[in-house]
Amino acid sequence: MTLTVTPKAARQIEKALAQRGGGFGLRIAVKTSGCSGYAYALEFAEAPQPDDHEFQSEGVKLLVDARSLPMVDGTQLDWVREGLNEGFKFHNPNATANCGCGESFAV
Repeated sequence: MTLTVTPKAARQIEKALAQRGGGFGLRIAVKTSGCSGYAYALEFAEAPQPDDHEFQSEGVKLLVDARSLPMVDGTQLDWVREGLNEGFKFHNPNATANCGCGESFAV
């Protein structure tokens, strides 16, 4: 099981943690939502939860709960700029489909 970030994504996570005054790392979860079935949920974590799996990539800590882990295993989180927008982009090898707006995925 693995979860990674690109150097660009790591810089954005570190920057956000510094702006909020610290934190343990970034929690990545999957929730039922959207037109394709699932959506990613990101939040900053102060500490790991009992069912969290911890990963370290590019110097940042990532947490994933046990239920979400099979759906994000092997995923790489990137930071991209597309036109005037910028944000995190998930490269998830488990996703079998994505919705047109890019907000949800199917596994």
